Amino acid sequence: MADKKEIRRAQLTELVSKKARFAVGGALATGIDYLIYFPLFEQGVAPVKAQVIAYSVSVVVNFLFQKYFVFEQQGSTRATFLWSMLVSLGGLVLSAGIIYVLNWYPFFQEYQLIAKLMTTGLVFFYNFYCKRYVFERRFF
Repeated sequence: MADKKEIRRAQLTELVSKKARFAVGGALATGIDYLIYFPLFEQGVAPVKAQVIAYSVSVVVNFLFQKYFVFEQQGSTRATFLWSMLVSLGGLVLSAGIIYVLNWYPFFQEYQLIAKLMTTGLVFFYNFYCKRYVFERRFF
């Protein structure tokens, strides 16, 4: 009985640790995303186009961070990269869709930072569980 509890506790600790490292890599990628998005937006680039450009650059940085500091890669780097980019494409579609919908509202048109923060928070969970599956072949 105690062994099951200890195993469960160790699994939970590992999951929390991976999420924390994923969050650090995500923060780095998000910083890059924001540093690209806002100057583009300020220069008159449409929000969805700016999102596509910024997100695309940040996912490559994020992949490298995940590969070396977050997940234990199962399989070839090439296959993992391709699957990771496919998941990131899903995240891009999801994030661009959220930005698109939020920009229907004048409030979010004026306060792009809030729109970006909301989008980032929602896409974080999608990315974590899908990328964990890509790297480690498991969700939980």
